Amino acid sequence: MQVVPGVHRHPDTVNVYLVASGDDAILIDFGTGDVLDHLAEYGVERVTDVLLTHHHRDGTQGLARARDAGIRIWAPPSEVNLVAHAGEHWQMRPLDNDYDLREDRFSLLDDVPVTGVVQDYRPVRYGSVEVLAVPTPGHTPGSMTYLVEVEGKRLAFSGDLIAAPGKVWSLAATQWTYTGMEGVGATIVSVLDLLDRAPDVVLPAHGDPILEPEPAIRLLAQRLQGLIDLRSPEWQPAALRDRPFVEISRHLLRNRTSIANTYVLLSDSGSALVIDYGYDFTAWLPSGTDRSSRRPWLATLPLLRRDYGIDRVEVAIPTHYHDDHVAGFNLLREVEGTEVWAAEHMVPMLVDPHRYDLPCLWWDPIPVDRPLAFGRPVRWHEYEITVHPLPGHTLYACAIEFEVDGRKVLATGDQQDGRGVAGERPEFLNYQYRNGFRFDDFVESAELYRSLRPDLLISGHWLPRPVTDEYLDLLLSSGRELARLHRELLPLDVIDFGPGGFGARIEPYRSDVRPGTVIDAAVILRNPYQRSADGSVAFVVPDGWTADPPVVRAPLRPLGEARVPFRLIVGDVPVRRARIAADLTVDGVRFGQHAEALVTVR
Repeated sequence: MQVVPGVHRHPDTVNVYLVASGDDAILIDFGTGDVLDHLAEYGVERVTDVLLTHHHRDGTQGLARARDAGIRIWAPPSEVNLVAHAGEHWQMRPLDNDYDLREDRFSLLDDVPVTGVVQDYRPVRYGSVEVLAVPTPGHTPGSMTYLVEVEGKRLAFSGDLIAAPGKVWSLAATQWTYTGMEGVGATIVSVLDLLDRAPDVVLPAHGDPILEPEPAIRLLAQRLQGLIDLRSPEWQPAALRDRPFVEISRHLLRNRTSIANTYVLLSDSGSALVIDYGYDFTAWLPSGTDRSSRRPWLATLPLLRRDYGIDRVEVAIPTHYHDDHVAGFNLLREVEGTEVWAAEHMVPMLVDPHRYDLPCLWWDPIPVDRPLAFGRPVRWHEYEITVHPLPGHTLYACAIEFEVDGRKVLATGDQQDGRGVAGERPEFLNYQYRNGFRFDDFVESAELYRSLRPDLLISGHWLPRPVTDEYLDLLLSSGRELARLHRELLPLDVIDFGPGGFGARIEPYRSDVRPGTVIDAAVILRNPYQRSADGSVAFVVPDGWTADPPVVRAPLRPLGEARVPFRLIVGDVPVRRARIAADLTVDGVRFGQHAEALVTVR
């Protein structure tokens, strides 16, 4: 079927769309690859590129033919591993006690290398065709829609976002979590975003061309909301999408659709600064921990422009490095030209995340344009912004201080929930040992709050909290009680490895290298005694590998740490996550293999 001159729909396991330019063409989705046997019928000699709307097998199962034909293959950013590394996915995907209902098993059986990922929100020329790629999660978290202008018409190749007026191809695919409705809500937001882009024709992966998109999309959104109303009637995605921002004051907004909270500081210059930017428009935390379950997008930025006259997001500052606070930073940098400013102590975790054994790290390095020194104010338009160390939830967090609309505000990330009431409810202190928690961290943060005397605390997952003397006293007493209980519960008079309980760590924690590579690494030793001591580490490596030197030694101050470099010479055999261990001894007492590092050899 010819959709418009030069654009054809080829029937296969899915609709494969062929967009021709002269003798060449690009394909949207691929099916079994049968289209390659019919190019002459479409007046095409060569296919240059295949763009995948999502990873499902009905649209990708023939991709090996595209690879063998030398055709470039482009995958959605968060789903590339389900194509290029499908084998690893099958090996790693949890199957027992499984509460993750995403249809990520409906992926390729074997790897097919890809050329690269499509670029969100940016027009890119594939072959001779310019394509705008727009994230439209719903059918899968990583699904894309591609917009192409042909013969004066805007065509939207929407994958399985919509199948027909008021219909989707699969409702089961939209249930990402056990009893959840994330995919249903995401579909509503995605189709409304698509409608705002005014397509003339919507071309689904299953179903006929939709020649009147607006009534088709409105009907679908209405029906999907009806489904939500049977389970969570208070959740109204369309209404939230229309008004995602809550005004804390005239120049300070909170995005009520994001995980974690994103705060927007508005300048009278027409620009904005955001504090944290993780998963925009998410109903709950993502369903899994793999890359394909966690998809950042820029769903609410058009509403920020519409309602507040903002023409650019100039700066993004994280309270800490966890993925729900920074997942969207690279998108902001690439699409908006946003600069990332970050407290100096968390810069290493952003720019080199695989070096550290820490929870909640984002997959990709996040470049930092401006490291911020503690206690030194920096100017952004009419505002003065100061970052302060805020250990507790994680050792590498900061409090962000600024004044806006006559109030001193302190952004505190996930440090505490702000719901404590003196004499009624203790304050919840949000600590995790693997984040580097220390006994007195929450005492330190409470004392910081008392010294700064903010009028308002804004946090990562809770509502803003006005600050009173009673609340500051509660935070200090809670912090002291937390420290007291830890000191009473642990045998610190005998062995003190701190709250984390380990006396060594290896950096980099993860490496992905070629056979025979030499890795420059370091081991960090901790003295568990309140006296000076001699520490040593013997390295345990796979057969055929070498640690140089095999044993390292260092003098240790009382309860102190020492960093000692070593080199790791990798073997010649490919392996996934080979284990390296550091066997710790301090003053003749052997504590065993306290640390490990993982090396994948490809």
